[in-house]
This record gives sequence, structure tokens and C-alpha cells, in this order.
Amino acid sequence: MKILVINCGSSSLKFQLIDSDSEQVICKGLCERIGIDGSQISYTPAGKDKVTVVTPMPDHNKAIELVIEALTNKDNGVVSSLSEIGAVGHRIVHGGEKFTKSVVITEEVIKAIEEVSDLAPLHNPANLIGIRACQKVMPGVPMVAVFDTAFHQTMPQDAYLYGLPYSYYEKYGIRRYGFHGTSHSYVSKRAVELLGKDAKDLKLIVCHLGNGASISAVDGGKCVDTSMGLTPLEGLIMGTRSGDIDPSVVEFIMKKENSTVADVTNLLNKKSGVFGLSDDLSSDFRDLEEGYNNGHAGARRAVDAFVYRVVKYIGSYTAAMGGVDAICFTAGVGENSGFVRKLICDRLGFIGAKIDVEANKVRGEEKTISTPDSKVTLLVVPTNEELAIARDTVALCK
Repeated sequence: MKILVINCGSSSLKFQLIDSDSEQVICKGLCERIGIDGSQISYTPAGKDKVTVVTPMPDHNKAIELVIEALTNKDNGVVSSLSEIGAVGHRIVHGGEKFTKSVVITEEVIKAIEEVSDLAPLHNPANLIGIRACQKVMPGVPMVAVFDTAFHQTMPQDAYLYGLPYSYYEKYGIRRYGFHGTSHSYVSKRAVELLGKDAKDLKLIVCHLGNGASISAVDGGKCVDTSMGLTPLEGLIMGTRSGDIDPSVVEFIMKKENSTVADVTNLLNKKSGVFGLSDDLSSDFRDLEEGYNNGHAGARRAVDAFVYRVVKYIGSYTAAMGGVDAICFTAGVGENSGFVRKLICDRLGFIGAKIDVEANKVRGEEKTISTPDSKVTLLVVPTNEELAIARDTVALCK
């Protein structure tokens, strides 16, 4: 079965067509600047060169039409007709407490996603637009919703509740939900395979480190804690997100800068993190690594603070689980930056972790990077969220 995986943003749409039997990517691409001047679609059929077409894309309906045209194009297409696509898997950012696993999309499911959209106002509406657009162009094709928050729904109450009046949880669902769940799920399951043990016997910490970053504690195959909260702003210092702060900082900045809540929220999401700490040098760790090695004070400040937070969370999750068997590094920074991995692992001696400097030179490949005598296995496990979405879609549609 061929599975089309759709990931809709407010002005973008990423897609992959995956052969579920071989799990190979047949085609992948991106629609950019939807509803904005200069919109374009770029895609790469397996074994062929990348194709880019600049064309008006007033809405997501048009974007989906262009995706279908690209996949069925007589010159660069990969399927002869839509009938070859057996199902569509949609990434949905927030499922609230309503969804603990992936589900086949029905009108009732769409309504439930709409009901929790106030928890992810920038993402869920765009995800729903993508669903509607696909339904319009591909009527009758089964579709599945795969939720970023679902994997973390196994967290116990003491891990997900905030220290607020309980009535706010009951009335508004204010609690910690966590994100990057598809990635954490895929990586933790893959780590179990690589370690050759039963999931129920393993305590894992997954470090999804990229421009957006989060850490999860996985005990016996279930998530028991994760660093992101009600929104993706909580937790680690990230590319442009502040991560954990004293909530009073918001009011303090508002008074000092004569700004609004929206202004400060924008600051915390888009102008903070390693970008802000580095004196606006960059949110890209490649630039920060270069600056760090060249003695740039801002780069050093940003990287050191980021590494400290990661180590702090690893330590707290080790305590929460009563130990750890393996630590996995994934996502853009986790998979590709041996520099950042070494800075982190050099501070994990307190749990008996030892990094193999030569093995750590790997980029974007599965690799054990701990020494044979390390008490904790250190792994690089490239994430594959699209494949995880495709697997869930096949399981529900076969």
C-alpha cells in the first residue's frame, strides 16, 4: 500500500509518499508560502532530481491539488493515478486528552480536534484545513490522524499536573501535554530493537534536539514524563524559544517595555532561546559551534546554557525513573552535532555514562557512541516521523 503523509502548517505543507511494504520513500516535497506571494512547490521523486515549480497557491486546497499533480505528473510523477494511494496519514499537533492513539478520521474526530484547537491555535486549524483539502481532492480514501501529543498521554497525573487550582484543569484542560510525540515514540521503539531487549525491561531517555527541542522519559515502553508542557514553549532552551522561565517574567517585561502579552509571547517564542542568548548571532547550532570554537562570547553563553538544561533534564528523569539504561539523541542537532553530544555526555559521568570520541563523529546514522564499559548506552537514532505516521496509518486502514 502507498501511503501519503501530510504535515500542514499555517503557510506550508510537507508531504511524503511511502511504500508501506518496503517502507521506502517514493517521493517527498514541500509547498511553501501558501497564501503568500512567491509560493512554490518543490519535490524529489526517488532516484530523480529535485523539481521546483513557482506557482500561485492561494490556499491549502490548491496546495493539495499541486501535490496530487506532482505525484501523477507524466514526466516526474511516481504514480499513474490516485487509485494507487491507499490512505493518507495526517500529522495533528494537539489531541488534548481526547486522543491517546492514532485514529481513523471521521466527522466526530474532526469535531474533537476542533474542540481542542484553542490549545494549539497556530497548528490545529492548519492541520484541519489539510484534512478537508485532502477529502475534497481524494473522496473515499481513508485518512488517519496521528497526534503529536498521544505518546505522552501515559504520563501519570503527578507528572502532568501544574501547581494551579485543580479547577483550571477540570474546566480548561490546563496541564502538561508534551509534543514531538511521534518522534519520541519512533526513537524509543527503535532503541529497544537496537538494544535487543524487551521494552518492559528498559528505562530510556530520548533527547529530541533541534530548533524545537524536548526530552522524554520512557519506562517500560511508556512515556512517564516529557519536557514540553501545555504548549511547546516549556522545557529546554531551544532555537528561538525560551524554555522554562518564571511566569512573573512576562509581567515584568510588560511593565519595563510597555508591551502587551502578545508582544512578550512573541518574544519568548521567536526571539529567545539560543538565538537571544547569543546576542542574535543565530539559532542554527552550526553557526553557534563555529562561534563557540572561535571564542564568540554569545555563542559560548548560548551553547553552555542549552547543554546545562539538557543535562539537568536527563538527571531529573534518571531520578524520576530510578535509573536509566540508554540515552538516545535524535533530530537535527541530536543526530548531526557530535560537538553538542560530547558537551552533554561529558557531564553525564555521575550516571556512569562514557562517550566514545571516535564513534561520536557520526552524522545522521544509527550508532552506539558509548564506550564498552559505559554503564549507560548512548545512542544516535535518526528520527523518522513520516514513517511512524505511515505505519500507524497502515495499521488502521488495512
